[in-house]
Order: sequence, then C-alpha cells, then structure tokens
Amino acid sequence: MKQSKQKRKQDLVETIENNPFITDEALAKRFSVSVQTIRLDRSELGIPELRTRIKQVAETNHDDVKALTNEEIIGEIIDLQLDETAISILDIHEDQVFTRSGIARGHHLFAQANSLAVAIINDEFAVTGRANVRFMRQVQAGERVVAKASVTKKSDDWPVITVNSYVDQALVFKGEFVMSRG
Repeated sequence: MKQSKQKRKQDLVETIENNPFITDEALAKRFSVSVQTIRLDRSELGIPELRTRIKQVAETNHDDVKALTNEEIIGEIIDLQLDETAISILDIHEDQVFTRSGIARGHHLFAQANSLAVAIINDEFAVTGRANVRFMRQVQAGERVVAKASVTKKSDDWPVITVNSYVDQALVFKGEFVMSRG
C-alpha cells in the first residue's frame, strides 16, 4: 500500500535533512515512486537539486584546508572542522573502475579517505604515518561515495583519524589513519 502524498513529502523532507547528499534516484527507490515524482515533490517543497544542496553545505560548513592544495584533494570536501570532523564526496566514473567488472579500483576509495584524513589536520604539514583499512563492499561506476572523518585521538604528534565511507548509507570502506604533523 502506497503512503499518501502528504506523508511521502514529510518523509522526503526528513530524509534529505538527514542525508543532504542522497540522489533523486535513491529517493525514488526508497519511496517506490518515479524520479520525476521525487523531482516534482522537491520542487513543490522548495528543496533544491542535489548539486545545489552540496554547494550549500560546502559554503556553510567549511574551514580552510591547511595541509593540502585543492588539486591534491581526492573528492570534494563539503564539510571541514579542523581537528574535529570532515566530509567529502567522490562520484565514481567509468575511468575509475576495472573494465571487466565495473568495480571501482580500491586506490580511489583509499585516496579519498587518506586525503580527507590529511585535510582534517590543523597544520601546514601533515602526512600519513600508518593506515589500517578495510573494504566492506564493492563500489560500482555511477555510485557516490560519502566519506566521513573524525579525529578519534587528539595528539600534537600523532593524531588518529577514523574515516568511514558510504554509498547510500551502506558502509563500503573504513580506515584508521595515524597522522604525523609538521
């Protein structure tokens, strides 16, 4: 039994508030409606498209990265609280996957997480001293990876950063990075 349009809209607002990076396609699947229905609901509710929501989050929740240049960051950092938390997104494209399987090459997921771990450090110089990573499930071309980092051990010399990466809220990668400050 389908839920009422009013209830779906309430749930849509709540879902996007909890995960502003969710795609219209994922919303359509979640609510068992077409992508066009989701777009119409968003329009009626005044909720912008995904790209605009990402820019809004990035503009309001961002310290400046000190340890990397923009060209060195893998993915797009959309939230950064130095020495606290950070979030980045990475869209997986065809050129980042194995030709035969369509599975993303692991070094892309690692690079996103590692650059986020470096970026979170409030120092001009930071490098990875050690990393312990685990790939939880395969990532395919066309999927968006949202990496969330947090400083789990504050230290002047060797802070520890935990990074968990998700596709549609499913954990796909996790890592612990022991960093070295300048």
